[in-house]
Amino acid sequence: MKQMQKGFTLIELMIVVAIIGILAAVAIPAYQDYVVKAKLAKVATAVDPIKLAVAMYIQENGATPNFALADGGDWNTRGLGLGSTGPTKTTEVVSYALTTGTGAIGVTLCTGCIKTALDAAVLTWTPTPSATGVTWAVTSSVTTDPVLNNVMSKWH
Repeated sequence: MKQMQKGFTLIELMIVVAIIGILAAVAIPAYQDYVVKAKLAKVATAVDPIKLAVAMYIQENGATPNFALADGGDWNTRGLGLGSTGPTKTTEVVSYALTTGTGAIGVTLCTGCIKTALDAAVLTWTPTPSATGVTWAVTSSVTTDPVLNNVMSKWH
């Protein structure tokens, strides 16, 4: 009687390994981009209370804030209402700053926590007041990162 074959042949195992390799080559970069997008979304969410405070200041006073604020400053200054210690930082944010005259909000990202290309990058939200409200333009000190550019194009 013939013996029945047991197990897999070498070619079958090689095919399985090749399929897993191809899937990993596609999935790992997509996952890494997803993680970066999630961390940048966390940064944008952390900036929202500051944007709201600046927009309210503009609507109540008819002009952008004519004072600067930085970490350690009193963010309750002139009615921003963000607490005496300033806005809450996330693990991705090192510091916040408010620019005199323009009301632009600068956010410095941490080093080594999002992605190497974004280490210590500065994201800036600049308000543009109009009769119907305030719109926001977002710029970055890093212009060559496609994931950041993609995410920023969706922020208002």
